[in-house]
Amino acid sequence: MRISSSGAFKATVERSRFFAVVFPAGKEEDVLAAVKAAKGEHRKANHHCWAFRGRDGSGALVERSKDDGEVGHPGRLLLELLRRDNLEGGLLVSRVFGGVKLGVGGVSRAFREAAEGALSALRESSGP
Repeated sequence: MRISSSGAFKATVERSRFFAVVFPAGKEEDVLAAVKAAKGEHRKANHHCWAFRGRDGSGALVERSKDDGEVGHPGRLLLELLRRDNLEGGLLVSRVFGGVKLGVGGVSRAFREAAEGALSALRESSGP
């Protein structure tokens, strides 16, 4: 299902702040533009991890993700969430480090929590 509106969510875990957004994206360049905008909006963010699912010119499914140097491969986790819900579009989570190391498991849980919140916001805005 192609994403037609946006959903956003903010989470704080051990003083680190996570800003998640799920949004319509027809191509990978749309996601890269969203990352650029997030870098301007969240100037203190250390990592901008993202995932994209969409169609190329021939209609074939294209999937991409990026961890942006974060531990635990959160880009892949975000891609799995899009796959799970059979969504086509972009999912981006930006992290502002709060001074407490979360470890691989903690980082993965925090990225998942933020992304799930954005997906829930998307479902709520889309209605029944």
